[in-house]
Amino acid sequence: MIVRVVLPPHLRTLAHVSGEVKLEVAGRVTQRSVLDALEARYPMLHGTIRDQATQQRRAFLRIFACEEDVSHEAPDAPLPQAIATGAEPLLIVGAMAGG
Repeated sequence: MIVRVVLPPHLRTLAHVSGEVKLEVAGRVTQRSVLDALEARYPMLHGTIRDQATQQRRAFLRIFACEEDVSHEAPDAPLPQAIATGAEPLLIVGAMAGG
């Protein structure tokens, strides 16, 4: 499957890409499989989206699939068919914080 991923600007800069990224994902399309494929293709992103030791999503990043926040869903839960087929992109969004 070819999955489309939109990265936040700071990660696009780090990965030296512009626009969305297209990744080939083997097997079930889940958050884990997409992030594994993303880190394999762009090793400089390793540890930026997930903690290197725990594999937990970084606190100030959110993941959206078909306009739904899937950040807190199980990493091995299947993503919607529209994401798996490439009809819709998976969005990785940087959260805003401050006072």
